[in-house]
Amino acid sequence: MEAVHPEAQYRAFLAEGRFMLQRARGSGRHVFHPRVAEPGTGDTDLEWVEASGRGTVYATTVVRKRPPEPSYNVALIDLAEGPRMMSRVVGIDPEAVRIGMPVRARIEQEDGEPLVVFAPTVEDR
Repeated sequence: MEAVHPEAQYRAFLAEGRFMLQRARGSGRHVFHPRVAEPGTGDTDLEWVEASGRGTVYATTVVRKRPPEPSYNVALIDLAEGPRMMSRVVGIDPEAVRIGMPVRARIEQEDGEPLVVFAPTVEDR
């Protein structure tokens, strides 16, 4: 049986509606973006685990589009598990996204492909 590349496996999980991260069995450290070995150690004993979906905005910027296209934000999100990922915060005005904002992941479809985006948590709205 041929091994599935980590990026392809990650996308397959998203297509199933599951946000998964890799975790090194030896160190317990979570890894993102999907890869074949843990950065820094080279450990290849990685397992897939369900992400909590919780995160905090580390940095954000607004990409302004020429009307009628809507502007949107690009944000770096610190996941509760440790890794940082680039995404967007949806459901609020792009300029209302702020550093330190607690967010929760969800999977949306864009151009027929699943992707992870984040929304402010209920207590932050």
